[in-house]
Amino acid sequence: MNRFLEKVKKTIWFILIRLFNCFPIKENKIFLTSYYGSQYGDNPKYITEYILEHAPKNKFDLVWGFTDPEAREGIPGIRKVKRMSIGYFYELCTAKVVITNYRTTEFFVKRKNQYYIQTWHSSLRLKQIEKDAEASLPEGYLRMAKQDSKKCDLLLSGSAFSTDIFERSFWYSGEIFEHGTPRNDFLFRNNTEKRRDVLKQLNIPSDSKVVLYAPTFRKNKGLEVYDLQYQNILDRLKHRFGGDWICLVRLHPHLLAQSSQLQFASNVLDVTAYDDIQELLSVSDILISDYSSLMFDFSITNRPCFLYVPDLEEYIQTDRNLYFDLNELPFISVMNNEELVAEIDNFDPDQYTQDLQVFLQRIGTFENGDACEHLLSRIHRVCFKEKGRYEDEAV
Repeated sequence: MNRFLEKVKKTIWFILIRLFNCFPIKENKIFLTSYYGSQYGDNPKYITEYILEHAPKNKFDLVWGFTDPEAREGIPGIRKVKRMSIGYFYELCTAKVVITNYRTTEFFVKRKNQYYIQTWHSSLRLKQIEKDAEASLPEGYLRMAKQDSKKCDLLLSGSAFSTDIFERSFWYSGEIFEHGTPRNDFLFRNNTEKRRDVLKQLNIPSDSKVVLYAPTFRKNKGLEVYDLQYQNILDRLKHRFGGDWICLVRLHPHLLAQSSQLQFASNVLDVTAYDDIQELLSVSDILISDYSSLMFDFSITNRPCFLYVPDLEEYIQTDRNLYFDLNELPFISVMNNEELVAEIDNFDPDQYTQDLQVFLQRIGTFENGDACEHLLSRIHRVCFKEKGRYEDEAV
């Protein structure tokens, strides 16, 4: 019965798509979604906020697709629509520009005059992706990814190294926009006021120092690898850097339903449900991660980053191979809690900064804090056939 109902549902959706694809495209409408409607965050959020701040009022009609629009109250300047509803298909089919940070499904049947911007969800990555990781990806995902690449008109890149990966592994031969990552523009700003707001929202004293633990997920979705000795680490951070420390734990969104199973002390907070990881990065004095691409975003702040990788060999064998040997990275990698506290004690900020700059030069970073400027100029030209203020590329 369930398979029958799913088939009926899909048939109805495709009828709606065919119907709404006969409607006129609205030249100023931009349709955005992040992680299949599960959050208001990542690149689509920062593109939205830049447009609202810098484009003339009502110049663009910004529509966001959410799985639960009612939970997204208080977001100014946008219209919300429930994912996979009749309204969702109407808005998607009649938008001039479609912006996502993940692969689109078969239910985005792109029209001839639509313009699809794929922002992806990392500026650079340690884990291999797409064609480079083909052997470890589900067959259904691979089909979806290949179809999505055929729809794409513009793919954003944060570095020359990323461009090389995209050209080789993304099943895409179109234009790669080498102007940085919209979500990372935020990390170039003076975010003092935002820091106060975020800490207040999390009920953290404004003078606290923050260490963020933000690991990625494993295929088996197990939690045993996240075994940091939090109190010991916080004590060593206070000894080495001074101040009173709070630890924020932000597991991958895939583990949202399981994060409450971890046991934390009073000065350790589970923030896995917090939508905007960039805001968490911006308030953090230190990042502890593992194989997540967040390390590369955090490098913009020049603050210390440690990689806790107790399962390195197993991860490479059973999950994904890596683009870098960990010894090539400027971030300090450790295999156990004892090594982590020792590296905290011995942290050399001058050497770290030097290593970081050498690495950024090596990967050919495009991150300058102006990705949204360039992208808005492109969108302006696509929608209105006019040059935007920063547009210097032919469409």
